[in-house]
Amino acid sequence: MTVDTPTIALIGVPTDIGAGHRGASMGPEALRVAGIADALRSHGLDVLDYGNLQGPVNPWQAPSDGYRHLPEVAEWNRLTMEAVSASLARGELPIVLGGDHCLGIGSITAVARHCRDTGKKLRILWLDAHADFNTSQVTPSGNIHGMPVACLCGLGPDELTQLGGAKPAIQPDEIRQIGIRSVDIGEKRLVHRYGLDIYDMRYIDEVGMKRSLEEALEGVDENTHLHVSFDVDFLDPSIAPGVGTTVPGGPNYREAQLVMEMIADTGRLASLDIVELNPAFDEHNKTGALAVDLVESLFGKSTLMRID
Repeated sequence: MTVDTPTIALIGVPTDIGAGHRGASMGPEALRVAGIADALRSHGLDVLDYGNLQGPVNPWQAPSDGYRHLPEVAEWNRLTMEAVSASLARGELPIVLGGDHCLGIGSITAVARHCRDTGKKLRILWLDAHADFNTSQVTPSGNIHGMPVACLCGLGPDELTQLGGAKPAIQPDEIRQIGIRSVDIGEKRLVHRYGLDIYDMRYIDEVGMKRSLEEALEGVDENTHLHVSFDVDFLDPSIAPGVGTTVPGGPNYREAQLVMEMIADTGRLASLDIVELNPAFDEHNKTGALAVDLVESLFGKSTLMRID
């Protein structure tokens, strides 16, 4: 990180409103129990914990017109957008403690608006097992945690695609997806149509994680706002069982550490989401502790032993 690293702002968003399983609402507290604030402070960072946002309860209903809980999802994302916008305006580095991945709509909408207002280039690294480019036409579940990237790119209901006033919130060339290994058939067609830059696990296996990250970070410079959206199911379930939707074949611990350290090396990380941690499926907060460990590496903890 650069010398003038801003104050870290922890923003809890305790909801599983967009998910297909209960439990991600407990994610913020699991990250706190795992010591995220003290871990970051141990690296000399100033950390403020703003507590949890308060939003509508999860009604746990069937889809309506192709979406589950759309009014509630829209409200949680509005709250998230406003909290992240306020944090960025204070010059802080916001970390959203989720919560399911639908929250990426609100968080990234705020970041994208901040970039437009400040003249910054936006680069998003989407660390995930899933492309999250579904629409109500291609997924029967209606679960909006599978739709945030599509919504950000302008595909979806107005309540989400116009959350920040500008539609689309981002352009497809501003996002790089890493670790993808589960994409629905209809979703795959949409991904190709919109030209998303995806580093799936086959590509990572073929060329290696180092080269994949170098390509994903190409063009990041001093005028870039780098946002990381870290879905914990990015990780292989053998090391991270505490998620609602496990997909085998993900990055192992060493690969995940390399990802985080290479992001840290850019010195451009300016906002972060940590989502889909589900303590109901975890083993003694093992996944929460691992998530904190990896986030530490985003902020300077390094396995590097050589002297350059």
